Amino acid sequence: MEEYITINSKESQNIDLKASLRKYFGFDTFKGEQKIIIDNVLSGRNSFVIMPTGGGKSMCYQLPALLLEGTAIIVSPLIALMKNQVDAIRNVSDEESIAHFMNSSLSKSELQQVRNDITAGKTKMLYVAPESLTKKENIEFLTSVNVSFFAIDEAHCISEWGHDFRPEYRRLREIFEKISNVPIIALTATATPKVQYDIQKNLNMLDADVFKSSFNRDNLFYEIRPKREVEKEIIKFIRKHKGKSGIIYCLSRKKVEEIAELLQVNGINALPYHAGLDAHTRGKHQDMFLMEDIEVIVATIAFGMGIDKPDVRFVIHHDIPKSLESYYQETGRAGRDGGEGECLAFYSYKDIEKLEKFLQGKLAAEQEIGRQLLNEIVSYSETSVCRRKFILHYFGEYFDENGCNKNCDNCKNPRERTEGQTFVLMLLNAISLLEETQKAKHYCAFLSGHLTADIKQYKHDLFPSFGVGKEKDEHFWNAVIRQVCVGGLVSKEIDTFGTLKLTDQGKEFIKNPKSFQLIKQHDFSNTDDDDTVIEVGGKGGAFDETLYSLLVDMRKSLSKEKGIPPFVIFQEPSLKDMCFQYPITVEELTNIQGVGTGKAQRYGEPFVALIANYVEDNEIERPQDMVVKTLVNKSVLKVQLIQNIDRKLPLEDIADSQGKSFGELLDEIESIVNSGTRVNINYYINTLLESTDQNEVFEYFTESETDDIEAAYREFDGVYTEEELRLIRIRFMSELAN
Repeated sequence: MEEYITINSKESQNIDLKASLRKYFGFDTFKGEQKIIIDNVLSGRNSFVIMPTGGGKSMCYQLPALLLEGTAIIVSPLIALMKNQVDAIRNVSDEESIAHFMNSSLSKSELQQVRNDITAGKTKMLYVAPESLTKKENIEFLTSVNVSFFAIDEAHCISEWGHDFRPEYRRLREIFEKISNVPIIALTATATPKVQYDIQKNLNMLDADVFKSSFNRDNLFYEIRPKREVEKEIIKFIRKHKGKSGIIYCLSRKKVEEIAELLQVNGINALPYHAGLDAHTRGKHQDMFLMEDIEVIVATIAFGMGIDKPDVRFVIHHDIPKSLESYYQETGRAGRDGGEGECLAFYSYKDIEKLEKFLQGKLAAEQEIGRQLLNEIVSYSETSVCRRKFILHYFGEYFDENGCNKNCDNCKNPRERTEGQTFVLMLLNAISLLEETQKAKHYCAFLSGHLTADIKQYKHDLFPSFGVGKEKDEHFWNAVIRQVCVGGLVSKEIDTFGTLKLTDQGKEFIKNPKSFQLIKQHDFSNTDDDDTVIEVGGKGGAFDETLYSLLVDMRKSLSKEKGIPPFVIFQEPSLKDMCFQYPITVEELTNIQGVGTGKAQRYGEPFVALIANYVEDNEIERPQDMVVKTLVNKSVLKVQLIQNIDRKLPLEDIADSQGKSFGELLDEIESIVNSGTRVNINYYINTLLESTDQNEVFEYFTESETDDIEAAYREFDGVYTEEELRLIRIRFMSELAN
């Protein structure tokens, strides 16, 4: 077993922390303020650590736990997170007993083993769910052991203003006091000044030494796009990042399943993750992502907290999250190794309306907090100022946008700027006139002259300056408010849920106005309904006549070589679709209209080789954004149809069972056969036509240059009906082409 040094806080000054870091974790240097924080914990003082994702928060309590006497109790919100942390710590030791977790997933015998190891002094770290910590029997047990200190991971869960508030977290101080009077270290990656104060006050540790690292993640690229054709956009984005790990966050479990399936159909190695899956499946999917058996995980916010995967290269938000803290926390999972990290979010105000509906039924104060957090994420999404500057301002940190280095969409593609001194002055005067008592929405209505119920109630429409800015709409004035807030002229009073206050800088601006550049805002009014479905065979651009001629020539030479009509190989609609989609592999060819796996494998190689050379020679950008959620449902109907034919059911009965006309059923069978699947409807044709008649029509299609039914009908002077000709053509294509 690895030998562990155990010290008490008085001996902490004599420890060589760098040597301990090297011994236990194999690192030669500490990151950022890790050493100062660890010193503080070892000296027995309370510590409050605000450190961005990837900054190395866990080291701040793991190393002290290994060095100090007794067992450190670490409160952690997720079972999956605890398992990951415990597995990681056990890697530094030969003994599994070095770290344990205590939660609802343990059996009675497993729980007893944990207690035995702690009592024997073998366990240096015990990860506990807050729910487990409230149980009387656990409190009684922990009271009897030597506790070195308490650590609270993801401490933002304590605050009602935090993005992942957990009521049971607010009882932690009361429980700690029952167990032992030892130091506390609270850690979080996201805390505004308001959240920080709330956490410290709740834990009764306002005396704590605060260690606040910069929130700036300079390797991340932030981008917001309007939510238009979002599935297509996501597929295009992932294909540009082929082979790289990424996370896609969705608001609902249903959307997670849909997007995961959509990606799979498009050949992207992806799996879903949400709380509706059983624990075994969730664990398996998470491990497959960590082990790089899959490239993309599609998840609700149930995934990712504490996931230690350093090389996540992109984080996509299919839906905007409910707060800027959530957004920062989730985007923070990208590029934790300091390498590339792209953060793409799709924004539609419809998403915000859905999130607002979730607030209904909650207590009034909770609703107010929720709305204020939503207002901030709306402001961030719609702003045209540097996104990095906006985020850091929100967390109470000043940032010069010149330091962004074009690492957000607004700095990379700056929007038009205009002189806004007059408008800023109008706004600041309105805030002063209304005695700094109102929220942003009220000032927007007041300046634009919109007579709302609140304005009537307060009689603000009677002020001479009501509507002084009516040349501009409320959307414009909202943008001005965002920019003066980031510019430091106005602040939002959090305790009153967003009341606007003039800063000293704002009051000075009123006395001595100066230039203020306003940036033109994004227009997010034109977004798709979230339930739109991408249809099969969507065209990617203009029809390529040159490629079409080449494909027709190839089909003709191949038909001569094989002694079969050209249409047997690929029909005209299939060739035309190739001229939109440019398939360059046999697998991609199966996405072409009328081409199934069988036909693609039988005839596809020379066609995709020709197209691949053509694409390369002409530097063509291919539209690769073409698949559908409805594909699986269509596959089910197709399988049922083939099974019914195999059972030799009358085609009229099959049509009735699927709610189709006879003509529609023939359309469906033709589609199946033309895609390369063989079906045998001879049993049905034999009830309609003599074998000599069948052979006559069959021979016609063998010798004809076209499979057109009207041409066949004219050739036989109407002796055979259109349906009879179609049935023989199905038999012909099935036997000869497939």
